[in-house]
Amino acid sequence: MLKKPLADDIRPRSFDEMVGEAKLFGERGIFRKMLEANHIPNMIFFGPSGTGKTTAANILAEASGKTLHRLNATNAGLSDVKQVIAESGSLLGADGILLYLDEIQYFNKKQQQSLLEFIEDGRITLIASTTENPYFYIYPAIISRCAVFEFKSIGVSELKRAILRAADAFAKQTGRTVSITPEALSMVASAAAGDARRAVSLYENLATVYDDITAEVVRGFLPEVMGMAGFDRDGDGHYDLLSALQKSIRGSDPDAALFYLAKLLSGGDLNSVCRRLLVIANEDIGLAYPMAAAVTYACVQSARELGMPEARVPLANAAVMLATAPKSNSAYMGVNMAMKAVSAGKGATFPRALQNVHFDGENAAEKGQHYKYPHDFPNHYVAQQYLPEDLKSVQFYAFGDNKTEQAAKLYWEKIKKENR
Repeated sequence: MLKKPLADDIRPRSFDEMVGEAKLFGERGIFRKMLEANHIPNMIFFGPSGTGKTTAANILAEASGKTLHRLNATNAGLSDVKQVIAESGSLLGADGILLYLDEIQYFNKKQQQSLLEFIEDGRITLIASTTENPYFYIYPAIISRCAVFEFKSIGVSELKRAILRAADAFAKQTGRTVSITPEALSMVASAAAGDARRAVSLYENLATVYDDITAEVVRGFLPEVMGMAGFDRDGDGHYDLLSALQKSIRGSDPDAALFYLAKLLSGGDLNSVCRRLLVIANEDIGLAYPMAAAVTYACVQSARELGMPEARVPLANAAVMLATAPKSNSAYMGVNMAMKAVSAGKGATFPRALQNVHFDGENAAEKGQHYKYPHDFPNHYVAQQYLPEDLKSVQFYAFGDNKTEQAAKLYWEKIKKENR
C-alpha cells in the first residue's frame, strides 16, 4: 500500500523538478529571474488543470520567504481573505503574505473589486489562478495590476519524465519495481491529455495492479487511450494537425475538417482545438458571415463545460458550420496592414475632432473641437477626416466579394454619394 498518493509524493519542490513550460520554469525562466531579483509581483496564472499552477505558487512562496495561504474561490469569499490577513498580524510587503486564490473566476465582480484594496496597500501579494481566459472572467483593474502567465498543456515528452519520477517514488514507497515498456509509457503520457497529475495517477493505478506495464495492459486498463498513443502536444505533428484543420475549413471541405478535428480530439487536445476554431471564425469567415464568431464561441463554451467525449458534438457543429460558410479575410488583412502602420510609427497624432477635448486654455492656439456628430445628419453620416494626416489617403479595409460585404459596400456608396 502507498503511504501517500504519488502525485503528492513527487510534487516538485523546486523549478528543477517541474515539467512543462521552460520559459516559466527553465534555467532562464521568468520565475527563476523573479527569485534572483527578489521580486514577486501580483500574478495571474491561467491554463488547464495539472499544468503546475499551484506548484509554482508553492515554490515561489517558499523561495521568497513569504507566508503562503491558499483559498479556492468556489467555496471561499472575502471574509476568508480578511481572516487570512487578520491571522497573519502585521506582516506587510515583500516579507508578508502570498495569497494563492484558485479559480478566481468564481469571485463575482464586486468581490474581485474588493481584492484591489488588499493588493494596492501591500497587505497581500496575490497569485490568482484560473482555467478560463482571464481577460473574459477577471475584473480589468485586477489584470492591470498583475503579470499574466499562461500555463500550457504539458507535452508527452515532459509527461514521460513525470511518470518516470513517479515510478521511482512508487518503488521507494512499496519496495516493488514495476517495469513499463517505452510504448506503454508513451500511451500513458498521451492518455493524460497534458495533465501531469492525471499522468501520475494513471501510472499509480496501473502499477498497483500490474508488475509489468505493457501496451497490451494499458489497452485493457484504458481502452480509450489507443487512439492517443504518440500524440505529442509540443511536437511538429501537433501543429501540423491544427494547420490541417484550419486549411480544410478555409478550403470549405467539411469532411476533412471533421477528420482533423477527430484526430486532435482523440489526442485529448481540447483547448488548442477550441482556440483554433475561434481564430478561424474571425480570420477566415469574418464579415462574410459575422454571426460565425458568436456561434463558434457558444460551441466552444459548451464543449469546455461538457468535456470529452461529449465536447466533440458542439465542436463538430462549429467545424462543419465554418467549413460550409462563405469566406472573407478582409478584416484580418485590414488589421494586419494597420498594425504595420502603427509599427512604422505612423499616425502619432490624430485629428483634433476625434480627441477627448473638454477645455481649451486661454493660451491655446486652437480652440474648439469642431467634431461633427454623424447622428445629427441625414442617414447618420457626414464626411470628415478620421485618419491621422499622414495616413489620410491609406485604405486598410477593402470590401470582400461575398454577399454580406457587397451589400454593405452598395449601401455606403449610396449614402456617401448622397452626402457629397
